[in-house]
Amino acid sequence: MLGADFVKGHGLGNDYIVVDGERFGIPLTPERVRLLCHRNLGLGSDGVLEVTRRVDGFFARIWNPDGSEAERSGNGLRIAAKFLSDHGYTIESTFVIETAAGPVTTEVYRRAGRVYAVRLEMGRAIIERAVRSLAVERRRLDVTVVSVGNPHCVIFGEPLTRERLFAVGPLVEKHAQFPKRINVQIAAAESRTSARALVWERGAGHTLASGTSACAVAAACFDRGLVDGKVTVLMEGGELEVEVGPDLTLIMTGPAEEVYVGTLSPDLRQRLLEMQ
Repeated sequence: MLGADFVKGHGLGNDYIVVDGERFGIPLTPERVRLLCHRNLGLGSDGVLEVTRRVDGFFARIWNPDGSEAERSGNGLRIAAKFLSDHGYTIESTFVIETAAGPVTTEVYRRAGRVYAVRLEMGRAIIERAVRSLAVERRRLDVTVVSVGNPHCVIFGEPLTRERLFAVGPLVEKHAQFPKRINVQIAAAESRTSARALVWERGAGHTLASGTSACAVAAACFDRGLVDGKVTVLMEGGELEVEVGPDLTLIMTGPAEEVYVGTLSPDLRQRLLEMQ
């Protein structure tokens, strides 16, 4: 990435701007992140990955497009792992990326010298047993609330349509039950080995795919006895493979693709510098 300011990448259409936090030259703030992510005024993305070196590895700070921060992002971490591998930060096939929710072991798969897929050890899902339904729009939704390093509310028994997602997604995200907000999925098991999901992300809204959402859906379906331990989660942007252990440990494998490497224009750089 010599001479460039950022890389744009995506995982199943869930796109992120990646910057080297030490080389970018402009400290990231919520206001600056909102401009970078703006699809008309900035670079346009579902978030920013601020990657920095540490003595024992790497750290990824994950920014949502509204300027808030996410504890973890499955698609984002695959993109970050590809960035670190393809741009010469590491030659190892297996390495650790620290996040606000703890370390994630990554394994990259290369083809023609570039990473095309990444395997992530996502830790153990934790089910919130006290919440099984949620009052929304004068009715009760059938839900599983699960943490996979960040919080998710998986909704079952609802139509898998964008119209329904757009109706309930923002209401559940900001529901009084979740004072710190929550990621939302409408999901259904299709077989013992597959599930389908629509995704509404905390701080981002509707996205084509989400790695942690896929993990949450797989864990919720497994916990309900709807699927076996290896699950293909199909989302609008594509599919991810999730392995769920008997203790709800999660391993996710999926693609990552680079869209372009770029430099900030003098105009955009000046606008960023004028912000706090």
